[in-house]
Amino acid sequence: MNQANTKETNTDPKPGAEKRSAMSFAAVPGIFEGLAEQNMIKAKENIEKMKMASGAVNDALREAYSANVKGAADYAAKVIEFSGANTNSALDFLTHLLGMKSPSEILQLSAAQHAKNFENATAQSRQLWELTRKVATETADPIKKSFASVLQKAA
Repeated sequence: MNQANTKETNTDPKPGAEKRSAMSFAAVPGIFEGLAEQNMIKAKENIEKMKMASGAVNDALREAYSANVKGAADYAAKVIEFSGANTNSALDFLTHLLGMKSPSEILQLSAAQHAKNFENATAQSRQLWELTRKVATETADPIKKSFASVLQKAA
């Protein structure tokens, strides 16, 4: 340091000169501490809200997964049921076919069997489609309700 700098820093302010601020620098950290404390409180509240929302979403996903598993089991059971019915129909056709004596009877029985198979396949497809739609709805509903609830709470 040179003498000019020393002289400026060591001199007292002139009598009658105004002070620059009524607040001391020692009070400034206190202001920041108060703001930091408020921010911490808000952060803790937000974390609690997020925990509750996360728990609600986890519950909804668990419920959706359970609905999906049950629906998949129902679907598989329905496919097995249809498979058994179709197998029995085919065996009945073969049994009746063995008892036929003329080609015209065979053609009539075959045409009737094809019409029956078409009707059964249409009805079975419709039932499987309805079951699929039901499973999709039951799987999606808990998730939709949970997210709607979470979004309402967050707003």
